[in-house]
Amino acid sequence: MKIRETLVRTAIARTAIFSALAAMAAPAQATPLPLQNAVITATYNGDGAAMLGLDQGFAAVPGSNTTAIYPSGAGVEFFTADALFGFDFNDDGSLTIYNNAPVPTGSYSFRFDFGASLAAPLTSFTLAEMTGVAGMPLLSLLDGGRALGLDLSALSWEDGYGTITANAGNAASPGAGVPEPRTAALLLGGLGMLMLSRRRKTL
Repeated sequence: MKIRETLVRTAIARTAIFSALAAMAAPAQATPLPLQNAVITATYNGDGAAMLGLDQGFAAVPGSNTTAIYPSGAGVEFFTADALFGFDFNDDGSLTIYNNAPVPTGSYSFRFDFGASLAAPLTSFTLAEMTGVAGMPLLSLLDGGRALGLDLSALSWEDGYGTITANAGNAASPGAGVPEPRTAALLLGGLGMLMLSRRRKTL
């Protein structure tokens, strides 16, 4: 009888542990991604006509500086009218910047407005990686997290084509790695039950 009770307790404890681990590993499907369904209006050195968007086929027409975000791999959302830069946004908040031609010394300031198209304001905008580029870009949150500012003026672009990657996030998706309190409690409870059952077995 004691053996059966011990086995039942052990099974319950293991089930609690596996449930907690599964909950930790499962993605939060209900939480929208930082830039999901975003509509972006961009300016280059304060000029909307200097940015050409994918919605208008990168044509220099009125309103071409506004475009919807496209799935990853579908192409960049914006090219600059001078053909120096391309900007590729993704739902998860990542932004990749490409230089398409040699970049002379000059002023390269950009603003990307999302307005009311974001499910929640952005709370972070950080540099992730640079390749073929020296210096430090200036990244900033604007309009209470409804816009991004980017200044590339202080950069030196090496021979060939360089890339810069940055990540924007919000409070609902600040990053993985920290379990929810409920999940942590389940895990600790399961471990406690397992230890208790083993102790009783040795008595």
